Amino acid sequence: MKRLISVLTALSLVAAGCSVSAEDEPVVVLASWTDGEETAFRQVLDAFTAETGIGYLYEGTRAVDQVLASDVQRGTPPDVAVLPNAGVLAKYRKSGDLLPLGEDLSAAVTRSFSSPWVTLQKIGTEQLYAVAVKADLKSLIWYDPARMTGVRPTTFAALREYSAGLTAAGGTPWCVGMGAPPTSGWPGTDWIEDILLHAAGPEKYWQWASGGLAWSSPEVKQAWLDWGSVLEPAAIRGGTAAALLTDFGDAGKPMFTDPPGCALEHQASFIMSRYQNFKRPDGTFPKPGTDFDFLSFPGRDVSEVAADLAGMFQDTPQARRLMEFLASEKAQRIWPSIPRANAFSANRELGLDVYPDQVSRRVADTITSASALCFDASDLMPATMTGAFHRAVLEYLSNRDRLDILLKQLDDVRKSIQPGEWLKIPCGQ
Repeated sequence: MKRLISVLTALSLVAAGCSVSAEDEPVVVLASWTDGEETAFRQVLDAFTAETGIGYLYEGTRAVDQVLASDVQRGTPPDVAVLPNAGVLAKYRKSGDLLPLGEDLSAAVTRSFSSPWVTLQKIGTEQLYAVAVKADLKSLIWYDPARMTGVRPTTFAALREYSAGLTAAGGTPWCVGMGAPPTSGWPGTDWIEDILLHAAGPEKYWQWASGGLAWSSPEVKQAWLDWGSVLEPAAIRGGTAAALLTDFGDAGKPMFTDPPGCALEHQASFIMSRYQNFKRPDGTFPKPGTDFDFLSFPGRDVSEVAADLAGMFQDTPQARRLMEFLASEKAQRIWPSIPRANAFSANRELGLDVYPDQVSRRVADTITSASALCFDASDLMPATMTGAFHRAVLEYLSNRDRLDILLKQLDDVRKSIQPGEWLKIPCGQ
């Protein structure tokens, strides 16, 4: 695509009697954002053009990895691609198609991001390869503050006790939705990951994510057992069958009915946007702080995060200028400032004043100042392992007695994967 654009640009300039240089070309950007998210990201790109005079050509597609793989194979990659997780980006780093940022760009990123984020943006190497354009905090439990009275659980045992107490009183603690075709089950993998991370710690967590810790190990098995002990069938709105069929984006709606259909939801920070668009019978919409707030996942002081990461695939002046801009406080301020966008920045230079409410500010503060952060483990696993993890979560919810069989099956998949296929991306601390 870029070659065709370059030829057309050159021809038009020559016809006009102008000379052509590489600096006159627009920067070519590929990302997964379409519709409203594309509109928001174009505001960032428009600001880049206004500041630098460099135009851009943007392609947004939900099949971003497939499109990028095809472009790379043809020898026409974009200048910059923004990919939805570190696992996808690291694949191109291993193949040599993703380029390191170099000394000057790395210095800019190091100034703007906390030490844990600098580590995460190295994608398991000694060099910086990525810029986090947008981040999400995953280790959260959402609730309605008007309906959750008493002490907030700060340990997993206390969370389990609180959940059991709601069930015993005739309530339904958990809003659960596993539906997300074709990747149904990932909300359950987030549960397992959070329990393991907060109980066993970052070192064990990343050993497991990188294939070095067996699924049948005591730590991993206990995470599954703990999840099952909290999400007993009676504790799930509609029971297990409903959890398997409910779309993850709709699972939290019953928190805002009167009376509520469930009291708690384990979900990442992006869910704030969904909550604020749930229209209630009286025509109002839930508001952060008033109608919903979050607890940090109980246990160790560490959080699981996800990020959309920009990487450079062409070493051009335009690509370097864009990567530098994307890392800047000016660029990172734009998306979070859009009303109801609920986008979060990992740039520590960005003041919390950009966020419209106290709940968003607490999310952003955790993202930028946490002392330990880990990428979502299933995003880092080889595709065959991730798929098997998704299926095992669904099967476990359906039949808790099959856990040992499921863990053995997962270990069989783990052993079938070549060592070089696992990513070694440690947590940032």
